[in-house]
Parts: sequence; C-alpha cells; structure tokens
Amino acid sequence: MGIESPLVAASRRTGVRDARVLDAIATIEREAFVPTSFRFLAQNDTPIRIPDGQVTTQPSLVARMVEALRLEGDERVLEVGTGLGYQAAVLSRLCAEVVTIERFAGLAEGARRNLRDAGITTVTVIHGDGTLGHPPLAPYDAIVVAAASPDVSPPLVEQLAEGGILVQPMGPGGAEVVTVFHKRGGALDSGSELVGARFVSLVSGPGEERAPT
Repeated sequence: MGIESPLVAASRRTGVRDARVLDAIATIEREAFVPTSFRFLAQNDTPIRIPDGQVTTQPSLVARMVEALRLEGDERVLEVGTGLGYQAAVLSRLCAEVVTIERFAGLAEGARRNLRDAGITTVTVIHGDGTLGHPPLAPYDAIVVAAASPDVSPPLVEQLAEGGILVQPMGPGGAEVVTVFHKRGGALDSGSELVGARFVSLVSGPGEERAPT
C-alpha cells in the first residue's frame, strides 16, 4: 500500500469519503496548475495566489465541493471561476464533460495551456462572464461556483438541469458558507450548508487585467 498524498490525507480529514473524488485529488498534479514560483506550496492544503488578484481554492475544499455534486461519470458540469484550471482538472476525472468560465483572459489562456499539457481533453475553457453561464451548452447536470455572492445568479438556475445540484459560497466575499442547492420544480430549494469558507467575490463582466507585481 503506497503512501497517501498530503492532499488526499487533508481531504479525508475534512470528511471527504468518495473514493472517486479522493482518487482524482491523488491523480491530478496540483503543481501543474499553480504559478511556477509557488509550486513548492502545491502539496500544502492551502490557497495559492495566482495572477489578477485571484486566489485558488484549497484542495480539501475543492474535494468537499466536488463531492457534494454527487457525480456518477456521465454528467456535463459547469464551473464558474476557472483560475488556472485545477478544479476543472479534478472534475474531468469525475464526469463526462466540463465547461468552465473565467473572466480574466490571461487566466483562461493559462488554464487552457495547463489542461492541454496535462492531456485533459474533456474541458472547455471559456473567457466570459460566469454570472451569465454558457447557454449554448446548457443544460448542466451540476454547477459549481468558485466565488462568493449573496445570491445565485438567475441564468445559472435556468441552465441547471431539473434535479441538478449547484454548489456555491453564499455571502459577500471574505467570509461565507458553501451551500448545496437542488433544483426541483424549476427552482432551487433553500439549500443546505456544507462548510464555512473564504472566497473572492463573484463579479460580473470582463476582468480587468493587472500588471505583474
């Protein structure tokens, strides 16, 4: 029996039990999805700063949010907030197709490059406004939002398939509760709380690129 990776061990400690999710965390090399200067932190269960003032989600929280989607393998999943592609890569091991939206053009291109270099071909990266979703490929069996908002964007609700699951941090950004919603009768239920967390805010419109510091 091999030694368990630090990120798998951290995910287990937070309560993740789905073997497929744990295998995805073990399989995807986080080093390939963070800036070169921060690769030494890739096996730490911590957020990592990426360009344009953004921050990655810590891997154990990625695992918890992805596990909450209850994926079986044949789904199409929408991700809002691509970053450099790590969560999309994890999702690609758990479903048939991932559509992911990133508002910063540089990050979107970086994610495409990282996913291509990792040999992942089932993820479509779109540069656009995540609050609007991506109607051409809707409906989505599940949606995961990697940024915080006090409300769920109506277009995301519309594009979620009946019976589908949506996971989103609810709050203004900075201190919120990751909440799991189910769509029934054309609307989301009141949701159930998964875990408290800190996320960047969900912002509509194109991202304003920042000069490197």
